[in-house]
Amino acid sequence: MSDITIGYIVGSISSTSINRRLAKALERLAPEGVTLQEIPIKDLPFYSPDHDADYPQVASDFKQAIADVDGVIIVTPEYSRSIPGVLKNALDWAARPWGQGSFDGKPTAVIGTSGGGIATAAAQQHLKAILSHYNAPTLGQPEGYIQATPGLFGEDGEVTVDATAEFLRAYLDAFIALVSRYASVEVAA
Repeated sequence: MSDITIGYIVGSISSTSINRRLAKALERLAPEGVTLQEIPIKDLPFYSPDHDADYPQVASDFKQAIADVDGVIIVTPEYSRSIPGVLKNALDWAARPWGQGSFDGKPTAVIGTSGGGIATAAAQQHLKAILSHYNAPTLGQPEGYIQATPGLFGEDGEVTVDATAEFLRAYLDAFIALVSRYASVEVAA
């Protein structure tokens, strides 16, 4: 597999999201031949099964964006020891209608940042449980619990601490290896 396209979903729609800065850092640190692109969620309406027979275009576009990439990284904050409602809403759109889930067999990784010492560990565990139900092969190691300190990430995704940048490169390398493994299985099938 030569060129790889990885979509990323930021689980926050805040204009000052530190998780968006983390996503931009991953985008900036991606190795040559790997493109990271955002799959936005802010315009998705609230999910309801009433839409299953006639998906709104924005939701169809969201599902297609997931289908079009080789893998997905979900960058999540932690709200009340879980994932934000806006992220859960997006995941519900991706999973429906029943039997047409976008994450089925899609290599996925989870990472997040917060100011707390355990970062987004509780949210990530909930998210991994959801992805397991969706049959999404999910990166197990390394786990990406990033404690945000003032100035760690610049607006443009610059990482100011070398050890953090090194970890994020290793995280990307591990996910790219997972994506490549699944691509080689698909080719062989």
